[in-house]
Amino acid sequence: MGVSPMRIEQPGKVNDRITLLGRNESCVYLVNGRDEYAILGGGMTYIAPDVMAQIKAADIEVEKIKRLVLHHSHFDHVGIAPFLKQQWPWIKITASVRAKELLSREDVVASIVSLNQMMLPKTAQLDHLRESLDIKTIGVDETVVQGDVLSCGDLDFEVIEVPGHSSCSMAIYIPGEKVLSASDSAGILYGNMVFAAANSNFDLYQESLKKMAGYEVAIHLFEHYGALIQPAGKEFMKQSMADAVTMRQWLEEIYERTRDEQKTVEELLAAVSKTAPGYFLPKKIMAVVLGQMTRFIAKQHGAKKTKSN
Repeated sequence: MGVSPMRIEQPGKVNDRITLLGRNESCVYLVNGRDEYAILGGGMTYIAPDVMAQIKAADIEVEKIKRLVLHHSHFDHVGIAPFLKQQWPWIKITASVRAKELLSREDVVASIVSLNQMMLPKTAQLDHLRESLDIKTIGVDETVVQGDVLSCGDLDFEVIEVPGHSSCSMAIYIPGEKVLSASDSAGILYGNMVFAAANSNFDLYQESLKKMAGYEVAIHLFEHYGALIQPAGKEFMKQSMADAVTMRQWLEEIYERTRDEQKTVEELLAAVSKTAPGYFLPKKIMAVVLGQMTRFIAKQHGAKKTKSN
């Protein structure tokens, strides 16, 4: 089942309240709450000039942008946070409790910095972006938990904890617009497939998909490859859950056959690269993601074997 015909893939209006900023492969969203704004998603550092130019072109008073919501702490979802905080000291950075813990760790942030620097084009015009990455930690001003409700002018943001992609993942549901902003926790739509991004815990990932499927959603906002609008938005979670089952069966079949984590990753990487050519992540990073999922499956197989003995 494909859902691509109803996609917003380039910067611009998603609806009259939400604007896609950044680039196709790394995007964030400006939400208009009438008398104030919020940005959902932290993207990668290299999109910061695009975001600033797009906001300027839209004639937005930047002082009205009050909050930046980080859905989780991965490098490709927090990259513009240090830059925006330096440019707009008043902006409040909001994340989950676990994300704040991770972003306060120098080893975690060192990895975030390294990966974002790797993705930066080597041009002198971007020296100010490299300076924004001269950091040890990423400060989070406000933490939220399941059930919290944030305000953005006349809009409410409902917080949903959705672990599985990462231990710190959260989604934002905007009931007034029937919008779900789940970042990678709902899967990554690339072409007509949904990549099951169960990096941290496949069980929790699938549970979180079922949790999000219980919400009435007309528009899905992703931080990679744009947004989905009606009627495709209503169908996305069904496809994501189905593709997660397929991905898990595929992974388990390969591991069961090879009994080798490295061979499993190599076979998966070759298959994913063929299915999704041009995917934004370098193969080296993609191998790390697939390795995380493979380790989870391998541990489960080991646990089942121990019980059977």
